[in-house]
Amino acid sequence: MSRTNRMEQTNPADGMSQAERGPYQWTYESIVDAIPGVTLPDWLALTVQFVLFEGLLLLLAWRYDLWGGFLAGTAAVVVATAGSALMLAIARRIRTLTTPRVYRKLLFGSSIEVVLGLLSYVGLVTYLFVYNPRQGGTSLLESVLGTEPPIPAVFLTLLVLWDVCYRIGTAWWTSVTGFWVAVRHPTDSETRARLREVDALVIGFSLLQLVLVPFVWGYDLLVFALVGHVVAVLFVSGGAVFVRTRG
Repeated sequence: MSRTNRMEQTNPADGMSQAERGPYQWTYESIVDAIPGVTLPDWLALTVQFVLFEGLLLLLAWRYDLWGGFLAGTAAVVVATAGSALMLAIARRIRTLTTPRVYRKLLFGSSIEVVLGLLSYVGLVTYLFVYNPRQGGTSLLESVLGTEPPIPAVFLTLLVLWDVCYRIGTAWWTSVTGFWVAVRHPTDSETRARLREVDALVIGFSLLQLVLVPFVWGYDLLVFALVGHVVAVLFVSGGAVFVRTRG
C-alpha cells in the first residue's frame, strides 16, 4: 500500500503518526509526540489539553475566590484548545495534498509561528505589566485576578496567554505562506479547491480569536491588536482564495 493511500485511510479523529507527518512538524505537534512511548490520538490530546487547563482554572478560582475572571479564563482556554484542533485539521489537509516541499518546510519546519507567537506574547506581557498600569484606572490584570493576584493564578494566566499568542502566530504564518504558495506555485484545479478549504480554515482560525474581544473591551490597544490581526488574516487568506479562484 502506498504512503498516499495510508494517509487517505487515516482516521481523522486519530490523526497522523509522527512518521506520516514527515520531517517537518509544527512545534505543537512535536510537543504532543515528545512523550517517550506514548502516542495520543488527536481527540485525546485535545481533551487532555482542555481538561488540564480548565481543571486548574476551576481549582484556582475556588481556592482564591477568583470567580470574576473565571469566564475570561475559560474563553482563553477554549480559544487555545479549538486553535489546536484547527491547527491539526489544517496540517492534516495540507499533508494529504501534492504541494511543493519548500512550502511544507516553511510552514511546518521553520518555527516562524513560534517567533511570531513570542513577539505577540512579549508585547502582551509588556502591555499588562508596564503600559496598562501607567494609564490609570483598573488594569486588565487587576480586573481579572484582583488587586493582590495569587502567584499560582498569575502563572496559569501567563501560561494560557502564551498558548493563545502561539495560536495567533500560527494563524498569521499559515495565512502568509498560503498566499505565497498561491502566487508562486500554481497547482491543478483539484488541489486549488482543496487549498481554498485550507484558506477557509485559516480564516475560521483567526475569527475564533474574536471570542476574546468582549473580555478586553475598554482596553483599546488590545482590541485594536486582536481585530487588526483578524482583519490582516482575512485580507491575506482572502487574497489567496482570489488567486486560486482566478488560477
